[in-house]
Amino acid sequence: MEDISPSDLKSVLHSKRANIYYLQHCRILVNGGRVEYVTDEGKSSLYWNIPIANTTCMLLGTGTSITQAAMRELAKAGVLVGFCGGGGTPLFSANEVDVEVAWLSPQSEYRPTEYLQHWVKFWFDDALRLEAAKRFQHARLQRLEQHWFNSRALKDAGFTVTPSLLKPALERTAEAIKNAPGTNDLLALEARLTKELFKTAVRTVGYDEKFTRAKNGSGTDPANRFLDHGNYLAYGLGATATWVLGLPHGLAVLHGKTRRGGLVFDVADLVKDAVILPQAFISAMAGNDEQEFRVACIEALTRTESLDFMIDTLKKIAIETGGKAQ
Repeated sequence: MEDISPSDLKSVLHSKRANIYYLQHCRILVNGGRVEYVTDEGKSSLYWNIPIANTTCMLLGTGTSITQAAMRELAKAGVLVGFCGGGGTPLFSANEVDVEVAWLSPQSEYRPTEYLQHWVKFWFDDALRLEAAKRFQHARLQRLEQHWFNSRALKDAGFTVTPSLLKPALERTAEAIKNAPGTNDLLALEARLTKELFKTAVRTVGYDEKFTRAKNGSGTDPANRFLDHGNYLAYGLGATATWVLGLPHGLAVLHGKTRRGGLVFDVADLVKDAVILPQAFISAMAGNDEQEFRVACIEALTRTESLDFMIDTLKKIAIETGGKAQ
């Protein structure tokens, strides 16, 4: 087998990459110039290629090890690596920057500084930071409405929401966001709408009406487990989007007071309710296992170009809000 030099790989823009990996009970190493993961089957070892040039991030679960050489090649390709528990949650890492969402970012001094400069122009201004937070929330609502009402994939899966039943809640929330005096009010509005979305999803697919959201693995029903799992996939994309644009995770506009590295949460929220939430209930009703749900989530995130949307939203907020700073 001919060795492949990393310089021979043609990099794919992060916004166009198709793969998010969750791996467990395997070893990640470099073999013949390729990054591969190895699984044991009886007395045999099976080697599987990881197309790193087309991968955004990797979650490494229970029983996983990775070599220094593999980390070097992943860093060259700009792949973010996160360590997590079984099933994709919770997420661990030795990285001190974040706690719940901590990623080992590729070390690169050649990322753009343009968006960071725009971001810090407004970030120290309380009023402009609040405006940026509102922009995030409006973008979240628009994405939600677009996907829930117009997605053929959701309709084919039996997730058909009558617009007249949900639109009033979205319109009320949008108006309340405009008039919100602070970030705590925005967080309260976000939580209130998400509860309404859970009720809508439960009614739409015929799930248990006694459903209650329980985070961080404390829920025993499939929908709760899938929501935790899928949200961490969204966090991976959020971490990728901020890293690509050179924005530190600590420069949050909404979640920064409650969570270190809150910008990842801000960005992930752009797609969590729109894409992850309905898929969690669809998969729970279908009796999917963790892997089937993960595949469905990744396909939905790719099909809806969620990473593109995150990056474009960050760019727009940085330039337009930063342009208002004195």
